[in-house]
Formats: sequence, C-alpha cells, structure tokens
Amino acid sequence: MRCKVLVYAVLLTLIKHASPSEVQASPNTNATLPCNVTFPPSVYKIDKSLIKAAWTRNVTDIASFTGAEPWIKEGFSWETADFINGDFSLTILRASLDLQGSYKCTVSYNSTVLPSSYTTFSILASPTLSVPQQWVVLETESQLQCHAEGFYPPPVSFSWTRDGQVIQPPFSVDGEETPDGYYTAVGNMTFFPSHEDQNVTFGCRVSHDGTDQELSFQLNITYLPSVRLSVVAAKSENTPLTLYCDVESFYPETLTVSWLQNGTVLAEPPNTNYNPDGTFRTRRYYTLSEEQREQGGKVECAVNQPGVAQPVSGSAYLEKLDPRDEAPVLTKSAKASVAMMCISIVLVFLLCFGFSWRRRDEKQKSLNVSGIILPPRVTVGQKGRISVSIEGRRVDRVQATWFLNDTPISDTSLTATSKSNFNCLYNPLTTIHLPYGLTLTSPVPEKGRLLPSREEMGYYKLHSQGPLHSSGSGVQQMISSLTFIPKISVHKGAVFKCQVSYAGKEKIVAERVSEKFTILSAPEVSEIQLAETPNDPDVISMTVRAAHFHPDVITFRWFCEGSELSPVASQALSSPRPNSEGFFSASSQCKLPRTELERGGTKVWVSVHHVALRQPITRETRGFIKSPCVSKVIRSISTHEQPFMLGCEITDFYPPNISVTWLRLREGEQDDREDEVIEGGEMWGPLQTQPRLYRVTATLQRRPTNKEKERGGGIICRVEHCSLTKPIERHWRNVDIVAPSIPPSIHVCWSSEGVGVFSLLLKGGHPKAKLVWAAGGATLSPLVSNETEEIGDDGQRELKSLCALERSTSLISPTSKQPERQRNGRAIKTKAAVTDPDAEGIEYIDEKEDGENNNTDRDEETKSELEEDSDKDMEEDPGALHINRVNLGKGSRDSERARLRVCVEIIHPALTLPVHRTWTEPNEENSSSA
Repeated sequence: MRCKVLVYAVLLTLIKHASPSEVQASPNTNATLPCNVTFPPSVYKIDKSLIKAAWTRNVTDIASFTGAEPWIKEGFSWETADFINGDFSLTILRASLDLQGSYKCTVSYNSTVLPSSYTTFSILASPTLSVPQQWVVLETESQLQCHAEGFYPPPVSFSWTRDGQVIQPPFSVDGEETPDGYYTAVGNMTFFPSHEDQNVTFGCRVSHDGTDQELSFQLNITYLPSVRLSVVAAKSENTPLTLYCDVESFYPETLTVSWLQNGTVLAEPPNTNYNPDGTFRTRRYYTLSEEQREQGGKVECAVNQPGVAQPVSGSAYLEKLDPRDEAPVLTKSAKASVAMMCISIVLVFLLCFGFSWRRRDEKQKSLNVSGIILPPRVTVGQKGRISVSIEGRRVDRVQATWFLNDTPISDTSLTATSKSNFNCLYNPLTTIHLPYGLTLTSPVPEKGRLLPSREEMGYYKLHSQGPLHSSGSGVQQMISSLTFIPKISVHKGAVFKCQVSYAGKEKIVAERVSEKFTILSAPEVSEIQLAETPNDPDVISMTVRAAHFHPDVITFRWFCEGSELSPVASQALSSPRPNSEGFFSASSQCKLPRTELERGGTKVWVSVHHVALRQPITRETRGFIKSPCVSKVIRSISTHEQPFMLGCEITDFYPPNISVTWLRLREGEQDDREDEVIEGGEMWGPLQTQPRLYRVTATLQRRPTNKEKERGGGIICRVEHCSLTKPIERHWRNVDIVAPSIPPSIHVCWSSEGVGVFSLLLKGGHPKAKLVWAAGGATLSPLVSNETEEIGDDGQRELKSLCALERSTSLISPTSKQPERQRNGRAIKTKAAVTDPDAEGIEYIDEKEDGENNNTDRDEETKSELEEDSDKDMEEDPGALHINRVNLGKGSRDSERARLRVCVEIIHPALTLPVHRTWTEPNEENSSSA
C-alpha cells in the first residue's frame, strides 16, 4: 500500500498544465493531432489494460480506449500499438470544414490522470486565380476582374501589377461564402488602356494567410475603326445599286461587318487590307436588289469587334444616296429644244458667275458653329470630352483653336513618355509650360507675351472628325472635340473657349464659350471606428470619416437595428473644408450604450450620400471593440556583441486585428524625431484569452552597439487598433545594455600590519554595475569600498573596486566616531592600493620619516592630537581607502577561531540574478594564527 501511494505521488509531480497547439491542413488531406504523455519512471513495464484514453471535440466523443478495447469514430484513426510509448496522437482522414474545432486528449494510467492535450484544428485552403476578361478598348474606360475562388478562411488581399510594378495598392476583400463553405472574392481594376499597354505583362497578385500568388497575362487591346458608308455610281436605274463601307484604323484583324436595312440584318462577304501603321482597312460592298432599292429607308454598316459591347456603325438614307425622279417622256424634237434651252441657260449662268464669283466665294465661306457640348459628368481622374459641330461648304479648310479661359490648349497626349495609364508629359524641345496645367507646342510669335511656366501639366487630346457630307447641297460637317482629365486646382470655375477660323487666316469666324461645370470626386469612406468615451466608459462612440470628395455637400445617415432599437442618425462633427488640392473632408459620429454592442446582436451601419456617387456608400460595424493595454518595452538578457530581444505585451483588445510598428529615433533626448521604420519585428498571436478579448506579444531582435548616438535616441513600439483615435507608443531608450566581464575570483593582498586589500576588476558592460561588499564568519556585515572607473588599453571600460579590512575578536565600541576609517590613527592610501594592489606592504597617510607615529608609549594628550591630525588628513584626502574592522566570534569549538569570509555582490540590469564572488580564509592560516 505504501509503495502504491509513493507511485501516485511521483505521478502527480509529473503532471503539468498543457499548453494548447494549433494544427492546420489543406482540404481532403490527412492531419495528425499530437498527444504525447510521459509515464512515470517508477513504472518499469506498461500494462496496456491500465491505460484509459479519450479524444473529444467540442464535448463530442471522437475516440476512446478502455481496458484494451478501442473505439473510434468514422473518419479518424490512431495507432493503439504506440500507446505503450506514450503516443496517443489522432489522425483526421480527409480533412474538411465540418471537422474544425478544439480537440482534447485525456489519458490516465492506473486511475491517475496524466497531462491533457488541447489542439485547435483548422482548414487552410489557398485560392484559385483567374482573369476571365482580357479584351479592352483603346482609350476607353475598361475594367478587369480577378477571381479568387475556393479559399478559406477569409479575407484575401488583391493588388495589380504592370511589368512587375504595383499600379494598384493592396486592398482586402472578405469575399462571399459558397454552398460548400469556402469563399470566393473578386478584385476589380478600372483604367484607360493606352498604346503603351500593348504586349505588356499585367499581373493579379493575391495574398492569403501570409502566402502570395500572382497570375500574369497580356491585354488584348481593340482599336475602334472609323466607318464611312458610300454608294457606287450606277450606270442606269435598272442596274443593281452597290454600296460600300470603308472601315479604317482598326485592330485586331478579325472583325465582322453586318449590313442592316431598317433594322434587318443583311449578309455579305468581307475582305481586309493591311495599313503601314500596323492597323487594317477594308471596304465592304453590298448590292441591293431592285426590290430592296425600291423599299428605301435607312441603311447601316455595323462593325463588331471582340471585347466591344456596342458595335460602331455608319448610316445613311437611300433617298440621299440614290435620288430617283420620274423622267418625262419627250419626242426627239422636244429633246433637241430642251437641249438648246439648257445650253443657253448654262451660258447665261457662266456669264453671271464671272461677275459675282467673289461674292459667292464669301458666301460659301459662311459657317454654322454649334455651342460647346459638355459631358454630363466631369469626374476627377476620368477623361471627359467636349465638342463643337461646324457646318459649311469648305470645312476642310477650317481650323479650331481651344482655350481654357484665355490660355491656348495644345495636344499634350503626343508627348507622353510614361508607361502608366496617367501620362507624365514632357517635351524639352518644343513644350512651353502654361498656367492651368497646359502646354503649348507650336512656335510662339516674337511679339507675343511669354506666359509663366508651371510644373504641373494637364492631359489634353485634340480630335477632329470630318469633313462629313451632311446633305446633297454640298454642305459639309466637321466635329472638333477636346479630351481632358479634370483637376480641381486647374478646372474649378473655369470655362472652355473654341475659336473657329480658316487655315492661314487671322480673322476669327466664330467663337463659342462653354458654361461653367461642376467637377465631381467620389468620397473615400473609412471603416467605422469604435472607441470608449473618455468620460463615460459605458458609452461607445462610433466615428466614420469621408475624404477626397468634391463638391462639399455630403450627408451621413446612421442606422441601428436589433434589440428593439430604433434607427438613429447624427450630423457631421465638422463642416467640410478644402485642402490644398481643393478636396473636402468630413466626419460623423454616433454613440450607443456598451451593453448593446457587447451582446453582439446589434448591427450599426452608416450610409454616405454624395452627388458623385451613383449609389450610397455603406459601412457596417464589426462588433464590440475594446482598446488594448500596452506594457512597457522589456529587453531580454544578452552578453556583449550578441543579439538581444525587445518585447512588448498587448492585452485585452477586440477585434483581433492589430498593427505593431517599431521605429528608431534620432539622437538627442529632448528633440527625438522618427528616423526610420525598423524591419524584422514579429508578432505572436493574437491569442484569445476570453470570449471577446485577445492578446499578442510583439518582439524585435536587435544587435548591441557601442555608438553613443543611439543611446541618446531610442526605439518606439507603436500600436495601432481600430478602437484608438491615435496610436499608443512605448519609448525604450537603453538600447545598449551589455553585461560586464566578471573575473572568477577575488584578488587578495595582505600587508605586514594584518590589513587585507580585496580587489575586483570588471571590464566592459553598460551601464555601470553596482558592487556591494560584505564580510564576517557565520553571518556577514556590509563593508565600505572604493570604486574607480577608467578606460583600458583595449578601449573598454574598466571598473576597479577595492575593499580593505582588519579582523578582530573584540566587540566594536559603539562610541567610536570612525570605526571604519581609523585604526590607531592610520588609513590606507587609495592611490597606492588601486594602482598596485599586489604591492608588498601598505603605505599609511600619517607615516613620518622619524617614526614618531609608531611609538606606542605616548600619553593620551599626544594620542588626541594625533587623532585630530589624522582626521584632518582624511578630510583633506577624501580618496583614502577605508579600513573596515570585522569582528569574528569563536567557531563551533571554543578552541577554534571562526574562518573569515569576504563576499562581493555584482548587480547589473543585464543579469537576471546578482552574481557573487566569495573568498574564504584557508584552514592553514586559521591554525597558524590561533
């Protein structure tokens, strides 16, 4: 019975608290949950019948082993043969989402419970990437989509690259859950393709749970053609009418041309030709039957291209292309009369034309110019187009000049050298910088006033389409348009002006001025930030911020549902004010009781309305939020020139998303400023401590340095969390804490007078160490010592500590004024002891050449004078080494004297515990002195 109790006691001493572990696995793979126990060493042979083991998941039994009878649930397995080795690991077969959870392993031997094992099992599935749409249209707003499918857990982060360079920074997407439990997400990128994007490699980069994937592809860019419909002149009305359609400057070569009459599709065979600039051209003919010719109406030539949603078409009416009048039936004599009459009329007209050609020429030069047509929406960063229509008989000789206010505009898109979508324009030979972000590439006349230069240049592209035949009377039409990218600082409150004149003429035929337009910029809305109210911790304030919007009118609407709460709304805390670029920012706040958010059922969202938004932007709360508690920065123990670790504990926060940044400060204690971010910091966690609280440990590995400039600055641990209005910072200054080099023993030097000088030399280390001397027999008493600090030959700091003592078996008189500093009026010179601790004999301060100080028969008056002189000398020489008197009693035997012990304690921040060095009097000296 006693032996059995002893075995149980040994087992209980081996029980330790188990720490939880985490196991992750890919779907449909096997995962092993570890469970290893150690049987007591007193058990020589393991009896398998005395083992009891069980696995549970969320209080559900998974497997059990009792009395050598195993039971295990389907989908799991374990090796019972390994039980005698202490291995009770469980294997999950074909891991899936429904098998996630917390697993517990309990083992007992002979009714004694061994340490339990807790394991958290989760699924980690990487996404599958695809970019389905790769056709885009040149200089037209296009959108690419990157699909990430089959990943778990959410979220994933999308970013886009161009030739390896990031053109859209990473943004996080939670994704949508699919019926099988996994998630799918879509990352969008909107841009305007340019000529430089042809044959360039784009990439969709997706980050998930610390791993990155990238899918590379090349864009297929479609060049929209120009389409013009014409008719082949027919020899007679009875011959079939042939139409042809000119399609030019398109890419790629593959296209389809459809012929439509009154909306009905007609069929025809195509043919294409190659242009020198790399594009293609084709002319398509279609011969109408007599029945189709008689039908008349509108005829269209529609061109479809890959990646283009709406076809490009050219149209005309058969009544204008093929005018048909009923010819009268005349006899031969009538025809001859008519011919003579026509000839006469022609001669009369030719005569009149000779006198009035100038007047008619001026009449033909008359133009009809429309007003400037503005786009319906002008958005910052997106291209907008304005245009005018010019009609006349000689529009082929007309030129249109555009102005912003009174500043000329030239085509700056041709000088673009950037490979990105937003061109950076510069031409060192012909470009002149103008106000409002404009450039002028044409020569400036010598008499003209030079305009001031400007660093920023805007994007402007001039278009001219025509001349187009608008009617059978010879009137032609030309459309002049201007494409620009609006900027608030340039275009706010501005107007466009278009001057129409004939080429080579200074006279302005017509001038049109546009109306003022409003520039739109959609707001960038932050997530809802929750924080405890400083004056009332039971109230949670929720804040949302909108930035980078224009114009300044914006509306915030707050809503709350659940637990019989009515929707509430709040107004913006501050009126929108423009920044240096002309954009506005605003914020809004709403408050709710803490109890509503802690229950988890209350959902709060805010709806942001702005004229630049087609639909309001909505932001929802993520649940209850608790501000973190941040500890001081703690440094681990290290030796000289070895890396050390800085650590900071962050506790009691929710949600678990948190950011920690390490910063190095510049030198100077009163004006510390951020110098740079320190890379290499790690974060362990977040670890759930309570149902809604987490903690993490942030660490940073550093290498000690002897540079004094780092000591003046320091390192900052900056913690950012959604519950904080500003980051929490913890400053650590002692960057260079290094333990000193400590000798293995104390050095001792005895004088002829029986005074012992004990010395210890410490090298290196930062900061200065603290030394405490003590001496005695069975018990120790503190001593007075002297420390000096110098720089050695090797450049390291040397700390020398000296302690002098004299042993005595009599009690120290309590009335003695200076027991440590006086022995018959004598004291050791500190300089002699420090510079040469190994010297034979000790020099005294009050020694005389005539030896009067060694006379022991002087009277009391002389002793008093000597004591006063000695005290005076001590005061004049404060560096004198103090002589400590140590009182030793008898040993364990009355005939024995106690052995003297001298101990020094070294205390330093880099040492976990103080280091001690002890000197003990040898037995030989003890016996000889008795």
